[in-house]
Amino acid sequence: MTALLDIRGLNAWYGASQALHGVTLRIGAGEVVALVGRNGSGRSTLARAIMGLVRSEGELRFAGHALGGRRTFEIARLGLGYVPEHRDVFPALSVHENLQLGIVSPAVSPAAPRARGRTPRFSIDDAYALFPVLLERKRTRAGALSGGEQQMLTLARALLGDPDLLVIDEPGEGLASQVMRQITQCLQTLRERGVAMLLIEQRLVIAQELANRVAVMGHGEIVFDDTLAAFLQRPDVMREWLGVG
Repeated sequence: MTALLDIRGLNAWYGASQALHGVTLRIGAGEVVALVGRNGSGRSTLARAIMGLVRSEGELRFAGHALGGRRTFEIARLGLGYVPEHRDVFPALSVHENLQLGIVSPAVSPAAPRARGRTPRFSIDDAYALFPVLLERKRTRAGALSGGEQQMLTLARALLGDPDLLVIDEPGEGLASQVMRQITQCLQTLRERGVAMLLIEQRLVIAQELANRVAVMGHGEIVFDDTLAAFLQRPDVMREWLGVG
């Protein structure tokens, strides 16, 4: 399989502290990879390195484009979406205004998603259909939403950039089970529409519902990378690196 995202020998730092050590990971078009591991294993740092948010060295390529040295908005315009762990909404703007900010105009950059020779897969109407509560609250300031509603808004806004690959960091963090079911249903819809995902999540049940492959991180390295079926046959990996088994 040709890699859509190709990471080889990636190191990353926070100041003088090295957080990633030679990470290698490949994700193909339309593939969903669950990235699991304990807190502090480097999963969120990898997501931030992909988006140009931390200092890194090594090979990072997306759809044939080198990502090293690019700014985050330039990476996004190549078709790489990012849903951060801490739900970065614009609190003073309404739900609808937040969604409008997710739409990338082709006039902004020749690498913008709408200039890639296809009709965008997601519209604001799609976002409201996936998350009806956002339609009900479209005029509400984003800062007044609940945590679950902010997570829905952040995910919906990322979709409007028409990503080929979506990096999603802990979508279920702190959410009630009912809200998490809605998020999972949305992610299943994305998979059906051909959006590749790097899904950072501790809940193995979510990985089992969505992922083609599972990669496990420990101490800033990839310590296991194989199919979901192979992962489920490795209780030793689960015990050592996840504390379950």
